[in-house]
Amino acid sequence: MAFSNLTSKAILLYDEWIKDADPRLEGWPLMSSPFPTTFIIGTYIYFVTSLGPKLMENKKPFELRQIMTFYNFSVVALSLYMTYEFLMSGWATGYSFRCDIVDYSRSPTALRMVRTCWLYFFSKFIELLDTIFFVLRKKNNQVTFLHVFHHSIMPWTWWFGVKFAAGGLGTFHALLNCIVHVVMYTYYGICSLGPAYHKYLWWKKYMTTIQLVQFIMITVHIGQIYIMDDCPYQYPIFMFIIWLYGSMFLVLFLHFWYHAYTKGQRLPKMAKNGISKDQ
Repeated sequence: MAFSNLTSKAILLYDEWIKDADPRLEGWPLMSSPFPTTFIIGTYIYFVTSLGPKLMENKKPFELRQIMTFYNFSVVALSLYMTYEFLMSGWATGYSFRCDIVDYSRSPTALRMVRTCWLYFFSKFIELLDTIFFVLRKKNNQVTFLHVFHHSIMPWTWWFGVKFAAGGLGTFHALLNCIVHVVMYTYYGICSLGPAYHKYLWWKKYMTTIQLVQFIMITVHIGQIYIMDDCPYQYPIFMFIIWLYGSMFLVLFLHFWYHAYTKGQRLPKMAKNGISKDQ
């Protein structure tokens, strides 16, 4: 009886909460509720941490070089496109880089931002292939908590971002992330072409620096909301989540930087989100 009452209250709270969702996203794929996204992420976590390694235990690693080359350069192209769309739907056409609120109108620019935010959200599901490739290639040492956490939390939190606040200052970190992914996946793509192309990767040493700068910019930009007077951004809780996420990964990358360079313990392979990715 108590469980039934608790369930009823939870459903009522959910129904009341979802009323504030952006009506422009009604009928969009994966946006009806957070449960499809939660199911996909749960399945992903189970596969990469349990089922996948068990299935591969007595099998030879898959040779996926050509597939990964196509995948990496496809992500580069997608990231370039999203960068352009984020710029043209606000960040290069009117945003102040300070208190930019969400435009809930149906103007062409506002709807363009909604489409770009949804595409960015969907791209996080595509990037789950990073981990699946690790499992199929039996690189299980690279399937760390940090890697899985990053790939799981991004689509889940972005469902709420798209559903309630598709635009405004909360999308700055997505713009930066797209720019950084152009660089990162270009590197991974060239790596996947084989040793003959590794001579073109002289800029590898700057990769961690680029990622550090990304998290510094995200943390500083989003931190502005705490010193701005009367910023009417519609969902301050999202700002706190972005600030917390940016700060956390900034600390983790500074830790990596310290041990890899300052203490002379540089890791032999390139790191992505604190995880080496040997293509």
